[in-house]
This record gives sequence, C-alpha cells and structure tokens, in this order.
Amino acid sequence: MRLPVYNMAGDKVDEVELREDIFGVPVNRSVMHQALLRQFANARLGTVDTKTRAEVSGGGRKPWRQKGTGRARQGSIRAPHWRGGGIVFGPHPRSYQQKMPKKMRQLALKSALSSKVSSGQVVLLDQLSMGVPKTKDFLAVLNNVSVSSSALVLLSVQDVNVEKSARNLPYVKTLRADCLNVADILYYDYLVMPLAALRIVENIWGQPSTPQGE
Repeated sequence: MRLPVYNMAGDKVDEVELREDIFGVPVNRSVMHQALLRQFANARLGTVDTKTRAEVSGGGRKPWRQKGTGRARQGSIRAPHWRGGGIVFGPHPRSYQQKMPKKMRQLALKSALSSKVSSGQVVLLDQLSMGVPKTKDFLAVLNNVSVSSSALVLLSVQDVNVEKSARNLPYVKTLRADCLNVADILYYDYLVMPLAALRIVENIWGQPSTPQGE
C-alpha cells in the first residue's frame, strides 16, 4: 500500500509504503465502538454529588405536632418531598473507568487508521513547519493538499508555531503523534501527517496484534 507524499505547496515529491499491520488491517467496527465508549467514559470526572436528607441543613425538629392540626403528619422539613429537602437516588461521586485489553485497544486504533486510508482521507507531507504563527499560511497548506473539511494534524514534536497557526481554525486540531487516539481519528475527516509523525506512529503501534472479535 503506497501513498503519495506532498510538500507544503501541494506538489507530489515522493511515495511511501505504509505498513500493512497498521494501515491495512480489517476494520473491526465493534471494537472501535467499544474503544470509543471507553475513552469517553474514562474522560468523565464523576464528581457530581447530591445531598441526602442526612446531609442537608435544618430539619432538626418536628415541624408541628403529630395530631390535632388537621394537616398530614411530618417528621422533618428536610424529607425528600419538601422543598429544600434531601434528594432520593441522586448521583454521588463514582468512577466511570472502563478497562479494555491492550490488544483490543491496538486493534481499535489500527482499524480507525485503516478506515481512513481505505477512504482516501490520509494526507502525507514531507514536512510541516512554519517560521511564524500565521493562520492564513497554515490554511493555504491545507488547501494545497486538498483538505477541504475537518482535519487532525499530527506532529512529531511540539511545534508552537504550527499549533498557534491552527488553533483559530475550529475544524482543525493539532496533536502529537504519540498521543494518537481513536476518538480524534474518527471525529475529524482527514488525517494529515508529516513523515516524521508517520514514523512515530509506526514505531508505537507497529507491534503485531491478534485481531479479536472479527
């Protein structure tokens, strides 16, 4: 599987062979879905909390006597049916953490990458660098390589000029290659990678994995 390599002006300068064990695996949608749900779940803080009737303030005495008032008997103004009372079955701090076997995580990411390649949504650049932060110049680079919609731009290392140039574009995100994840790959239409970022992806995810659940 070979893909063309473009320079920042949009000219084809080379071709590279993509690794089949990363960019050519059978797409397993169920594993991708499970990995996506896991990523979203693990991002939840789980800090929401409501007070029970034992935690709200007030209600230390009986609001009125048991009999003789003509009203229903009440024991506390902080019972759940009172305004300002405790909450029944409300949320409390908890962990939403989900676990997933390493080989399944690998398969999910490789499936996402393979899906992008098969759809023609992976763009390779020989390099991506900017002398000064300038959104207009960065947008011109994307237009030169025919990236017409949302894009995830991978960087081999932190590049402040590129990151600042892209951050004003609401449909573009820059991400270091060693932080690549399933959610970002699936959320953005195009995956733009300089060759240096591609090598990092290959070094990290190039370990053989056994497809599961296919």
